[in-house]
Amino acid sequence: MAIRPLYDRIIVRRTEAERATASGIVIPDSAGEKPDQGEVLAVGNGRLLASGELHPLIVKPGDRVLFGKYAGQAVKIDGQDALVLREEDVIAIIER
Repeated sequence: MAIRPLYDRIIVRRTEAERATASGIVIPDSAGEKPDQGEVLAVGNGRLLASGELHPLIVKPGDRVLFGKYAGQAVKIDGQDALVLREEDVIAIIER
């Protein structure tokens, strides 16, 4: 993917939601919730401060992140669903 978001924006691909419960009950797509986790695909250069400096972002491509359920703007990039978020919309980086 050849895309670079501007400033403090990041591109995230949602991870697949679980389609079955622990007891084996299958959840249909229409009843499932949107996942609130994803993988960072691309990041911008940083947040522009009032002084004109760029503050580098903490997240980097490949990080798994947790974000708000309704955060960001849904887009299609190269036929894939993705989200454009600001770094401030990221709640946490999931450590492996």
